[in-house]
Amino acid sequence: MQPDRRKIALGAIAPFTGQPLGHFVDGVAVAGEGVSFAVTDPSTGARLGEACDASEAELDAAVAAAKRAFPAWAATPGDKRKQILHRVADLIEARAEEIAAVECLDAGQAWRFMSKAALRGAENFRFFADRAPAAADGQSLPTAEHLNVTSRAPIGPVAVITPWNTPFMLSTWKIAPALAAGCTVVHKPAEWSPYSARLLVEIAHEAGLPAGVFNSINGLGETTGRRLTEHRDIKAIAFVGESKTGSAIMRQGADTLKRVHFELGGKNPVIVFDDADLDRALDAVVFMIYSLNGQRCTSSSRLLVQRSIHDQFVAKLAERVRQLKVGDPFDSATEVGPLIHPRHLSKVCSYAEIATADGATIAVGGERIAGDGYFYSPTLYTNADVSMRIAQEEIFGPVLTVIPFDDEADAIAKANAVDYGLAGYLWTNDLGRSLRVSNALEAGMIWVNSENVRHLPTPFGGVKASGIGRDGGDWSFDFYMETKNVALATGAHKIQRLGVAAFGIFVLPAKAGIHSLGPQR
Repeated sequence: MQPDRRKIALGAIAPFTGQPLGHFVDGVAVAGEGVSFAVTDPSTGARLGEACDASEAELDAAVAAAKRAFPAWAATPGDKRKQILHRVADLIEARAEEIAAVECLDAGQAWRFMSKAALRGAENFRFFADRAPAAADGQSLPTAEHLNVTSRAPIGPVAVITPWNTPFMLSTWKIAPALAAGCTVVHKPAEWSPYSARLLVEIAHEAGLPAGVFNSINGLGETTGRRLTEHRDIKAIAFVGESKTGSAIMRQGADTLKRVHFELGGKNPVIVFDDADLDRALDAVVFMIYSLNGQRCTSSSRLLVQRSIHDQFVAKLAERVRQLKVGDPFDSATEVGPLIHPRHLSKVCSYAEIATADGATIAVGGERIAGDGYFYSPTLYTNADVSMRIAQEEIFGPVLTVIPFDDEADAIAKANAVDYGLAGYLWTNDLGRSLRVSNALEAGMIWVNSENVRHLPTPFGGVKASGIGRDGGDWSFDFYMETKNVALATGAHKIQRLGVAAFGIFVLPAKAGIHSLGPQR
């Protein structure tokens, strides 16, 4: 018998719904003092509870706790940090069903994806836990006269600001390497889906994380988020979200010269050539835009398909889109759930009118689904070109825009004709073409004959308006740590002597009050 997953989720958040959800600071839960805001169930529109926008004093307390805890945590041996972080992973796995259910409840994500996302969160902690003992390791760079030795040290208290689309997994992706590196963390989760973040911080402390090492505050971006990014005791900001918000955060952190890492928006192309395995390409095209309700930074929201196969491919695509099952995110059969919030639903809905005004065709969908919740029909726009807003702007919903191309050069030009550059997907059986096109695409990550399949040691990040920096493997430690070089002389190498004349040294009498070096006459 299938468990009542909604009941599990409501039970998990029950301790936080009797009063507005506050914060978790210095190892304890604290009631919020600030103005509260509603948290809703996207599948019904019903209010789940409220959360508090942190006051300035509450934000200062969280940062102060992270600052106090930093010296001891930074000095904690890597083996000990590894042990604690593996314990965090153990507890995540033990509560994976509960965590996944909460993600379905307040983020509206389908169970078929969230059941795996919770386990990916545990995998993130294990991956970086195993690297904690060697996080400070550097390189030996010898020369003829010196031995240069590098090492790394944690940068200090850091801010982690995460989005609402897959909140638990993305929080672990950012927080696990920070803790493994020896940093302390102040985490601000997205206000539309805050509950799994509370589960995460409580799990971390149950696992033995010292008080103050990991703090979680709730709040709005324009208030709590701004105070956090401007705070002088925060040394770095890791942010996942919209490009325009990333620009604002960069301005806010500029006065204190904060290091920033941004994973921002995308308008990612999937390019299908006529020599590709078209059945596999079709599966990947559908998966990479309609999974996770289209609310995914790496979604392939632009389909560039070679003109010689365009009509055939698009006809099969339209048939698949019409058959997608939209419904209750707790239902195992659901493929597309609701959008996160009425404000976001309104944005996604607005593009149907924009598309038709620009001359595109709504081949499938293009409208809100009547009834409770924030459901939007899986949508397919055809007869589009690269100049249209539906081909340029990140819609962030279950919406795909199709653009034909003629040849390799045309495909590359159209793929690159956007402000974004996070990911690209390429389908061809021509090895030479796959290399040429991959090298020419302006994107941080390319998958050839594959959907997005992550390998944790590899770099993750974008170019242009899609971000700054890379996550994954050692790249995460490069962000959360400072590198130091020590140069050791191996012998008595020649040192230039300045202020020494060929004929000796001349010093003025002391009564002159000046000591000067110069040649004797």
